[in-house]
Amino acid sequence: HCDEFISRFENGYDTVVGERGVKLSGGQRQRVAIARAILADPRILILDEATSSLDSESEALIRDGLRKLRRGRTTFVIAHRLSTITSADQILVMDEGRIVERGNHHELMAVGGLYRRLYERQHQLESDLYINPGEDPSKESEAESAREEAAKIAARVSRNL
Repeated sequence: HCDEFISRFENGYDTVVGERGVKLSGGQRQRVAIARAILADPRILILDEATSSLDSESEALIRDGLRKLRRGRTTFVIAHRLSTITSADQILVMDEGRIVERGNHHELMAVGGLYRRLYERQHQLESDLYINPGEDPSKESEAESAREEAAKIAARVSRNL
């Protein structure tokens, strides 16, 4: 998923991107970091907000790559965008530093607690923004508010296939 934007650089893969990738966007830096993790092939993988700087389309592409990357290894995912962890074997929902819920996505949705409320709110706001972009500027601040509320928890995922 990096080749697309790298090939547009004047010098392609030989482009100097500066100290710590300062000439790359946040999303491009994340995609490069994920590609480096794939090449390192670690047995234990820790992803901290791996898709936070990506738009929804890029996130879907990266999520597919991460699903392949997680095979055969233990993975911990720290995420506030809950759509990125729905395929996890186990999700630990934390609120104010304490684990308040535990289960997979379907189990947590059935319980109807904090995870479900946050997931449904994020999903609805993101759907509204996708269907009616620019129609209601207050939706942007609502979406940001939902992300901030989700930031109160850290959904930690352990996946060992």
